[in-house]
Amino acid sequence: QVQLGESGGGLVQAGDSLRLSCADSGRTFSTYVMGWFRQAPGKEREFVAAGDWGSGRTYYADSVKGRFTISRDNARNTVYLQMDSLKPEDTAIYYCAAGRPITDRFITSIKEYHYWGQGTQVTVSS
Repeated sequence: QVQLGESGGGLVQAGDSLRLSCADSGRTFSTYVMGWFRQAPGKEREFVAAGDWGSGRTYYADSVKGRFTISRDNARNTVYLQMDSLKPEDTAIYYCAAGRPITDRFITSIKEYHYWGQGTQVTVSS
């Protein structure tokens, strides 16, 4: 069973970097598509990034492309979201999620992800 837990959030200034971690204590995530989503106050949860490790493909929202990088460490059963050049509009609770199988056309769909972490707060001050 997939059991996800995020860490690494915090308060930073615009232009800074953070690396979020998502650990799977169930040790099964290697066969899942892993995604990162975020939810800002008063807004709907939105797709940020995903990695389909079976195909080797990664996906990013346009708003974070070129600034965020998703990666994984199989030995640690952990997925990372490296966030560089952070902006105030990146402020949100960040969630990691897992699902399988997920085809390309649905990779950004919240409904395709069946397992979720509890979230970690990222606040970027201007």
